[in-house]
Amino acid sequence: MYSELKASESSILISHDQEWVIQVSRALEEGLQDNDEGIPVSIFSVPKTLLSFKPEAYIPQLVALGPYHHHRLELLEMERYKLTSAMRLQKKLKEIKFRDLVNQIAESDSCIRACYHRFLEFDQETLSWMLSIDASFLLEYLQTYSTKMEDSLMRITSKMAHLIDHTHRKTAHHAVLRDIIMLENQIPLFLLREVHSFYPREDHDEELATMLIGFCKHLSPIKCIDEQNFKEECFTKSHLLELLYYMVAPKLQLVADNSEQEKPKEDKENGYFQSILNGLCYINLAPLRLIIKIFNSKAMKLLVTLPFIIISYICNLKNKSDITNLISSAEAVAEDAQSVSNEIKDESPKVEEIEIPSVTQLLKIGVKFRPSKGGLGTINFDKSSGTFYLPAIHLDGNSEVVLRNLVAYEACIAPDVMVFTRYTELMNGIIDTEEDVKILREAGITMNRLKSDEEVAMLWNGMTKSVRVTKVPILDKAIEAANACYSGCWRNKMTGFIKQYIFGSWPCLTFLAANVLILLSTLQAACSMYNCSKLLATL
Repeated sequence: MYSELKASESSILISHDQEWVIQVSRALEEGLQDNDEGIPVSIFSVPKTLLSFKPEAYIPQLVALGPYHHHRLELLEMERYKLTSAMRLQKKLKEIKFRDLVNQIAESDSCIRACYHRFLEFDQETLSWMLSIDASFLLEYLQTYSTKMEDSLMRITSKMAHLIDHTHRKTAHHAVLRDIIMLENQIPLFLLREVHSFYPREDHDEELATMLIGFCKHLSPIKCIDEQNFKEECFTKSHLLELLYYMVAPKLQLVADNSEQEKPKEDKENGYFQSILNGLCYINLAPLRLIIKIFNSKAMKLLVTLPFIIISYICNLKNKSDITNLISSAEAVAEDAQSVSNEIKDESPKVEEIEIPSVTQLLKIGVKFRPSKGGLGTINFDKSSGTFYLPAIHLDGNSEVVLRNLVAYEACIAPDVMVFTRYTELMNGIIDTEEDVKILREAGITMNRLKSDEEVAMLWNGMTKSVRVTKVPILDKAIEAANACYSGCWRNKMTGFIKQYIFGSWPCLTFLAANVLILLSTLQAACSMYNCSKLLATL
């Protein structure tokens, strides 16, 4: 029995090895014939730093498109619906067989594989059939977003009606929509275009472009699109998520932030105020640490304890518990002071976070919020009028998945300027509570179709994970202007002064008070033994 198990195990290993050899040799042979160097990787795995926080926002829950999640058992139920779409396409092809479409896609096998970041273990035939069926389903779904609602192309069977809904109201339709836009669930757009070319139509590209525009307009949180420019460029993008990304975050003529850039000079009023504070409050953390080290040294401990030892020896006290307790108290105070010093030393933040007042705080000092006319490039803080201009954003039940996957895609392509990630950090910074959301909603900036303002606040506050620190000059300029406006208020200056110099010096004051108490106690003990009042009278 054992030998049979070993034999079967070895045969499985051999078959895997043989399949690997076949795939590698085929890849090398096709690599010599096909030139896929011009095809960049565009379909990535979600970075683990993002995936670990909320995996359900990145992993398909209902339908798998493409190879990454094809074998997941919980998604197999949707395969019969995808087959239904393939059969409907077969009927439209008439004289052409579905296998002909599969063979056509198989010819682009190396180009398809070049789009994916992971190594695809599927052979050529399996991958071609998989993507042909997935593309058929995706095209049928996208047709609901076409502005041309006529002819049989738009008729949906009763079996598919709950999934593919022209009204876009059914729950299953939105579940599929969220899965379609996920980064790991993308299929190449050129493949979608190729499958669509088999439809009996004359204006294939025009019709597909209309469907793509409708889809992106419906899903985009920021409704700002140049339709003519979109139609011209839509087929230059790699997949649907990339298409949506460049609609929301167009390529801005921005220069990456340089750490050696000169910082803007402070206002004269601010400078004078700061110089006064620096003059008055010269005691800072550095002298505090020095004082703590001196008082915590062995020499200082000896100086504190030596008088008690001498007094105890001379007076031959029977009960030494009071003096012993006093000595131990002195040592405890020194240890506590040292721990405070260590806490202060480790106080520096581990992760750089955006620093900006909330919407409510800015409103209290007179800042106004207005929707800007355009996308992310129109974010601005007008110092003269104290107005913060932000693009209007539409939020619904699909928005969190859309926003998170746009951030994940931007993290993977790693552009010089991560404008969309910085925008989410900005919104996370200015929104703390539902009151902040209410103010933005009333200003026409946040269009909320969620249940409550609290849900919107939770959505933005959950967008805290980022793969790296981002700097975007056009957004950072607005953030700096908002901070300058807020810190320029005299009330906020006084609050900052109290936090920095009063609360910051609290450990120092506590330490000094404790040592004064010890010295006074020492003096009291000495006077009680030597009768200081008589001593002073003789002097």
